[in-house]
Amino acid sequence: MIRRIGIEGGKGTGGQHLPFARAVEAGGWLMVSGQTPMKDGEVVEGGIIEQSTLAIENCLDIMKEAGYGLEDVVHVTVILTDSRYFQSFNKVFKAYFGANPPARICAVADLVVDCKVEVDVTCYKAP
Repeated sequence: MIRRIGIEGGKGTGGQHLPFARAVEAGGWLMVSGQTPMKDGEVVEGGIIEQSTLAIENCLDIMKEAGYGLEDVVHVTVILTDSRYFQSFNKVFKAYFGANPPARICAVADLVVDCKVEVDVTCYKAP
């Protein structure tokens, strides 16, 4: 069975409707869509520490809604817009995942939203 969380779509910059689920669960797996440092459809200003914290918190909010916690995270994808953010991002990442480190990929690329970081998570909990 596939369960789609947040299929009404989120709100992107300028109030744009986002045409994808916030997360999808299937067979004990939860795939959380990439989260940026946004609240109410607007990017929160700040440096990489503030933006990384909010992007991760947005993932955690969706995970909690779906019934998953930090201990269930098996993989994280991180996209930074500048390689100089890597060490600072790692500090934030370790604060959340230090006790249960997941597998991870971190890449540098342009984002379609004007922010410094995007994070997605994959979780697993035995059905």
